[in-house]
Amino acid sequence: MKLNKKLLATGVLAASMFAGQAWGAVSAEEAAKLGDSLTPMGAEQAGNGGEIPPWTGGLTTPPADYKGDGIYVNPYPNEEPKFTIDQSNVDQYKDKLSPGQVAMIKRYDDYFLPVYETHRSAAYPKDVMEQTVENATTVELIKDGNGLGNYQSATPFPIPQNGLEVIWNHITRYRGGSVMRNVGQVTPTVDGDYSVVKFQDELTWRTYLEDYEPGMDPNVLFYFKQAITAPARLAGNVLLVHETIDQVAEPRRAWVYNAGQRRVRRAPQVAYDGPGTASDGMRTSDNFDMFNGAPDRYNWELVGKKEMYIPYNSYKLVDPDLSYDQIIKAGHINQNLTRYELHRVWHVRATLKEGERHIYAQRDFYIDEDSWQASIIDHYDGRGELWRVAEAHAMQFYDQVVPWYAIEVLYDLLSGRYLALGLTNEEENPYEFGIERRSRDYTPAALRRAGTR
Repeated sequence: MKLNKKLLATGVLAASMFAGQAWGAVSAEEAAKLGDSLTPMGAEQAGNGGEIPPWTGGLTTPPADYKGDGIYVNPYPNEEPKFTIDQSNVDQYKDKLSPGQVAMIKRYDDYFLPVYETHRSAAYPKDVMEQTVENATTVELIKDGNGLGNYQSATPFPIPQNGLEVIWNHITRYRGGSVMRNVGQVTPTVDGDYSVVKFQDELTWRTYLEDYEPGMDPNVLFYFKQAITAPARLAGNVLLVHETIDQVAEPRRAWVYNAGQRRVRRAPQVAYDGPGTASDGMRTSDNFDMFNGAPDRYNWELVGKKEMYIPYNSYKLVDPDLSYDQIIKAGHINQNLTRYELHRVWHVRATLKEGERHIYAQRDFYIDEDSWQASIIDHYDGRGELWRVAEAHAMQFYDQVVPWYAIEVLYDLLSGRYLALGLTNEEENPYEFGIERRSRDYTPAALRRAGTR
């Protein structure tokens, strides 16, 4: 495997797969590049001399017309696409697209990528960036890559040395400390018919609990609770997850409250390729948030770094003046509402280990260098055929200084169907950051209290 000279100049080393020894912490000399030639989060500070500008701190000031109500207005309202990529010119741009993006364009006559000016809007709070710089010389992969040594918070590997470290950066990335959101999920038929499943999600990182004390539940990364609020036949069902870091030593703790039975049960199926909640078979558990959970079933190869057109600054997709009918179409979402920009991404390839089981035999990840978020993931089946294409339509939550997703979309090239998750256009109070939660709020006993019937 070869990396370009520019990558080597940053001191980034490639590893085709993670072996048993510890990896991670870099020298103080390497770490000194953070905040200099590299951003505090590990991206290349400079632009490319063309479409990609230098990083100058990201988008941290809300637009003048933002009301602070969690309804995010577009900070670039007057910009128009510079050009579009469609069936007529896709071969001209395929070196800056994933195979999955190319396949979507070639399959659907009305699927195209509107390409806009690039804004490196991703930004994180000062304390998160400071902790990330500190992590560079202290955090290590341990236990065959299934655990993190000396890790407390923020991004563990701003100068990654192998593909698994890049994936851990995505898994652990800061998403606001504690947040509640009301979102919709749809799984349209081939003809575009759909119904909306509505969720109220809560996510609280361990160190943000009101009663957190050092050393408390040290193998837990965060606590997650998801209540279904509609339709009526599913309303009241609640999922609770304690997201463990080393899930080989301690599998993810998950419970489900079934409103019809009024019972709480352990839910070991909420992992790997277990079915996603109310997804009609259109996603696995580890498709949520593009990818989540234990990485132990795959070998991880750091293919390199490249420039790529990815969804970015996707504020049109959260416009409350739009209905879901205007977004959800047959085959794919309304591409007129999307926005793609040229950014640098890490390309990581996951291949299923011999003797392990998963419906995806290979996954190719394209992870944004500024935010460490997965932007595109191509999924391959056991025959080596391209099967599903995941796109994360990213945006910066500028009042919270948090990069996250407007919506996630997972396209099935074989069935012609797809899943879209995170819709907020028709929801009240879509996001509330800084919610106050205690450890008792994330216990199995609290599940029944969260049920609505």
